[in-house]
Amino acid sequence: MAWLVKDVCGIICALLAWVLLAFAQYTLLTIVLLPQPDTFRKYFHLVVFEFFSILLVIAHLKTILTDPGSVPQKTATPEYLRELEQNEFQQPNNVVYKCPECCSVKPERAHHCSVCKRCIRKMDHHCPWVNNCIGERNQKYFVLFTLYVAVLSFHALYLTVTHIMNCLESDWDSSHNSCSMMSKGRPSPGKLILLVFLVFEALLFSLFSLIMFYMQMKAIWTDWTGIEHLKRESRDRRSGCMSLRSVCGNHMILWLSPLTKPPPKINPLITSHARSSSYMNYPV
Repeated sequence: MAWLVKDVCGIICALLAWVLLAFAQYTLLTIVLLPQPDTFRKYFHLVVFEFFSILLVIAHLKTILTDPGSVPQKTATPEYLRELEQNEFQQPNNVVYKCPECCSVKPERAHHCSVCKRCIRKMDHHCPWVNNCIGERNQKYFVLFTLYVAVLSFHALYLTVTHIMNCLESDWDSSHNSCSMMSKGRPSPGKLILLVFLVFEALLFSLFSLIMFYMQMKAIWTDWTGIEHLKRESRDRRSGCMSLRSVCGNHMILWLSPLTKPPPKINPLITSHARSSSYMNYPV
C-alpha cells in the first residue's frame, strides 16, 4: 500500500530539499566542473558527485514513501482485547496499551505521531525534510539519506572552494585553471554569488547532516530511540551489533545500499509493564 503523509509543511520541506539539490547540481556543473578541460580529475569528480546524487534521491524517496511502521487504527475493540486476554503467550505482569488518539492497540516501543496521526513502531522522531516519521521500517533509508547529504555537501564544498582559490591565484584569468567566472574581462558577480551561496549551503547541510547521522547511529547502537531518550523510558536493550543488524540487515556489504529492504520485524502487541504510564492501559 502506498504511503505518503499529507502534511503541507512536510511536502514543502521535502520539495525544498529537491530544489536545493537541483541548485547544487546546476551551479557545480555549469560553473565548476563542465568548463574544465577534459581530464581524469574532471570526470572522476563528475561521476562521484552524480553517483552519490542518485543514491541520495533514492534514499530520500524511500524514506518518504516507506511506511515507517504504522500500527493499524481502531483495533482496540472489546472483542480484540478479550482475544488478547486469552492469548496463551500472555504473561501475568504484561498489559495492553491503547492509544486514545487513533484507538489502536500499541505495540511495545510504539508512539503516536500528531503529524502522521498514527502510532508508529519504534518511532524516533518526525522529520519535515522527508515528510515522514523515522521508525522501524525506514530508519535505514533515513540514515543513508543523512550520510549521502554529508558526502555530497563536503564534495561540493571542496570543489567550489578549490575553484574559487584557483581563480584568485590566476588573477581571474579565464584561460588559466579553467576559471569560468569571467564576464567581459572581469569576475561575473552572478556566478560569484551562486558559488558563495553554494558554499554556505554546503557548510550548513554538511554540519546538519553529520549531526543527524551521529544521532541516528547513536540511537541505533544504544537501542534507544529519540523519543525513548526524551521520556527516559526504561527497558531491556539489545547489544549494539544486534541493534545495528536489526536496522540495516545481516550483510554488511548491503548496509550502504538504499535498494535493499530492512530485515522483517516481529511486532508483538503485548507490551511490558515498564512502559510509560502516560497512555491508557488495559490490564489483561
